[in-house]
Amino acid sequence: MPANPENQPTPGPDPLEVATDLAIAACGGDVRSAIKALIVANEYLEWEVKQLQAAVSNGYARGKFEPVPPDRKDWYD
Repeated sequence: MPANPENQPTPGPDPLEVATDLAIAACGGDVRSAIKALIVANEYLEWEVKQLQAAVSNGYARGKFEPVPPDRKDWYD
């Protein structure tokens, strides 16, 4: 017997869309400024990962970490 569509919960808003709207709104509606802010935040997080990787003993990590490439131009090609 098919499920009754009236009993199905309606899906909520997409969390990624909500986060996107919030990021743009935080930058006064300027999409370019929102992208710049996200790039800066991402670079900070990459720096923080490097710091944490340096703090973890190599014996514990068993050399599983690959360093972030210093020149990321190839990432955008």
